[in-house]
Amino acid sequence: MSEQLPPDIAELCEQLSDAWRTPIQQFSDYLKFEKQYSPHTITQYTSQLGFAALYFSKLCDDWSNVQGEHIRRYSMQLRGKQLSGRTISLKLSCIRSLYKFLKTKNTNQQHHYHNPAQAIKGPKFAKPLPKNLDVDQMTRLLDIQDDDPLAIRDQTMMELMYSSGLRISELVGANLQDINRSSAEILVRGKGNKERLLPVGGKALESLNKWLKLRPQFAHPDEVAIFVSSKKCRISARHVRLRMQEWGIKQGISSQVHPHKLRHSFASHILESSGDLRAVQELLGHSSLSATQVYTHLDFQHLAKVYDNTHPRAKKRSNTD
Repeated sequence: MSEQLPPDIAELCEQLSDAWRTPIQQFSDYLKFEKQYSPHTITQYTSQLGFAALYFSKLCDDWSNVQGEHIRRYSMQLRGKQLSGRTISLKLSCIRSLYKFLKTKNTNQQHHYHNPAQAIKGPKFAKPLPKNLDVDQMTRLLDIQDDDPLAIRDQTMMELMYSSGLRISELVGANLQDINRSSAEILVRGKGNKERLLPVGGKALESLNKWLKLRPQFAHPDEVAIFVSSKKCRISARHVRLRMQEWGIKQGISSQVHPHKLRHSFASHILESSGDLRAVQELLGHSSLSATQVYTHLDFQHLAKVYDNTHPRAKKRSNTD
């Protein structure tokens, strides 16, 4: 395990006995090879389970002996650390996911796994609505007047994310063969390696054509990634985030610009114009409609604002009435 994880997480896991560490390793392999989760997500699961195991190991011998009361005490300890309700719920969710895996994939018949965290819920918390840029802000962000090749690359990345609603992982993972410029489409691989074919807008395609003419001077001959860094290899998600943040400042955007905000903006603007929630679900690659329904709140806020500003009977009375 220590060879696959960051040093701090590896050190954490080394403090555990095999009875605690082995199930975590098996679960990590399952997430990597079967679920095909990203390295970042796997590290998050592993670290959360490692900290939980350190706590439970003081109370019992292994994962099969953890009881619901142990989970409740762990949850109370997390609350005592002033962690947010969302953070605590995510930690408990990791534990539930581990037990679900152990129950269905258990090959060690000497352990009978139940799910002690199944009925234990984290504290309630308000889910923040996705933040997006309005159309004017998006226009200002993408109106980059700079002939520098890396500026053209950055503009293309942002145009493509806003045009097609890409996740950051889908953007950096896109390869040359995934783009069909004649049909204006891109094939992307989302969560669980699920593929979907997305349209590419005219502005994004125009920007993409500019970048692809410049790309050879930044890419090794055998590099297949569409977007590369000055190091001549596939650009990293961290690098993309930093560049987008810088462009947000340069272009005078009042709120912070990051990749997910462009994806949210894409979804919100499509829904405002079409009202077609199912289409937005397909474009975003959400497995369930519930994940997409958060955008109906944004859409309602937009409609409510229009109503308040235009309906003659909607204006609030002044305090002097």
